[in-house]
Amino acid sequence: MPVNATKETLKELTATGTVVVDFWAPWCGPCKVLDPILSALEKELSGLKVVRYNVEADASVPQTLGIMTVPTIVVYQQGQPKEKVSGVYAKEKLKRYFEKKLEAAR
Repeated sequence: MPVNATKETLKELTATGTVVVDFWAPWCGPCKVLDPILSALEKELSGLKVVRYNVEADASVPQTLGIMTVPTIVVYQQGQPKEKVSGVYAKEKLKRYFEKKLEAAR
């Protein structure tokens, strides 16, 4: 189950391993579509951690990352943001993408 992050907890939550941060907003329809996909993939893929960040609660972190739209996912590896992808994608496409990121991190 994805963990909710705040500005204060994001650094700690992304410090190790491969972490996908889902930048979302409560009013965002596509975000509601993406949420169960990310939850399922977190269960299916060993080593993948999903964190959710509500941009409406605090927009300072998304601004520093250049996030202009939601949903946007940022892949962190060992505490560093490595890649950013905006929009909703099919579960299988995201699964293949995350598998490549996990494999590259090994």
